[in-house]
Amino acid sequence: MHILRRVIVVVAVTALVLIAAFAGVYLWQKPILLTGTGYAAHNACAVTTVAGRDDPATDLPPNPLVPYLQVESGDDESTASLLGQFAHQTAWFTEGFGCTLAGERPALGEATPIAAGGNPFTDASTPAANPAVDDAVARAFGDDLSEDEAAALGTRAVIVVKDGELVAERYADGFDAATPQLGWSMSKGVTDLLTGVLVHQGVVSLDDDHLRPEWTDDRANITIEHLLRMTSGLEWDETYDLGTPITRMLYLEPDMGAYVASLPLAHDPGTVQLYSSGSTTLLCDILTERTGLGADLPRQTLLEPLGLSSAIFEPDAAGTPVCSSYLWATPRDWAAIGQFALQNGEWQGEQLLPEDWMEQSLTVVDVEQTDDPGYGMGWRVNPLPDGTLRWPDLPEDTFYASGHDGQKVLVVPSEDLVVVRMGFTPEYDEEDSVVQLVDDAIAALD
Repeated sequence: MHILRRVIVVVAVTALVLIAAFAGVYLWQKPILLTGTGYAAHNACAVTTVAGRDDPATDLPPNPLVPYLQVESGDDESTASLLGQFAHQTAWFTEGFGCTLAGERPALGEATPIAAGGNPFTDASTPAANPAVDDAVARAFGDDLSEDEAAALGTRAVIVVKDGELVAERYADGFDAATPQLGWSMSKGVTDLLTGVLVHQGVVSLDDDHLRPEWTDDRANITIEHLLRMTSGLEWDETYDLGTPITRMLYLEPDMGAYVASLPLAHDPGTVQLYSSGSTTLLCDILTERTGLGADLPRQTLLEPLGLSSAIFEPDAAGTPVCSSYLWATPRDWAAIGQFALQNGEWQGEQLLPEDWMEQSLTVVDVEQTDDPGYGMGWRVNPLPDGTLRWPDLPEDTFYASGHDGQKVLVVPSEDLVVVRMGFTPEYDEEDSVVQLVDDAIAALD
């Protein structure tokens, strides 16, 4: 009996030690686990409610925790957890604003209605067949590749606009003209346009500084332009991995702007260009505060005037639009964004941007160091600082917005051309395909 009691005590103590060890490891790793479940919850919510698709696991980049995740979705929310027991995260759907990670349903207010009539591409007829252009689009879909290579290329949509007219359009199986697709970092180019609207209205200026009340140190010297150009000097790491600043911002922080604003300076403002989704999201946090528009900021300033009726700019739990990453729109609405930039901010007879806004946006400033040569304000240009062209096969004046997994809006002013390419391309290098698409489209339409 004495031996039995001793065995029971040893087993109990061992169990307590193991439980304590597990609890310690869980608490230590909980922030990292929450980024994984947050990613899964947001994806499940947005893919189903915003895009109207039914397979979130394959529609967006993979999550390393997938084998251990459990996702439960309702009509307007999705909750992800680890093994159904730990690190719960919930994304809530709000009409007009998409999905938001939050501990409880966020109060985001009413979304400004957007009529489709403002975008001439929305109800445009399907383009007439043009064999040369259609062949170019077919190559962009990998019709000349093996089945496996075409699947890896993963093109989901191509739109070609010439002289303001829709001249080519194609979608992958399961997608059509009404399917919103996530632009990821193409959202940054749209944020540049949004900021330009506010500059044109006199709400902000590029040289505004002292942007946050808590910035009483050298961060007070950061300007609106620094945030647009990603030369703020704020410490950042754009590596998409569990536990990095970018994934912490997107999937763990309820107030993303406040998180980015809390980071220290790594460089003097204006001296080093460091690609940072944090800078763009912080900018929108500042713009929402200046305007008082909250999550409705993009709709009132840009989306509604352009008639982008499919567009959804998702906010964080504090109501700040996640301007670095979370704009969903149909390819036709993405084409309108490119056309608006091509037209230097003129839309339906009204000038919405300062006359020189796109010139400034496409000007690459000198800095001591950059990790993204050719980056202006939300848009990249073809000429690189060393005098070479990024894409020698394309006209020198080509500029573009680019997003994760091969999202691109390319604009060629000298050809009056806009090309949109959307896809899911996590492993295949699609850049040569996109360049060929634009080059072939130019040749076919000359």
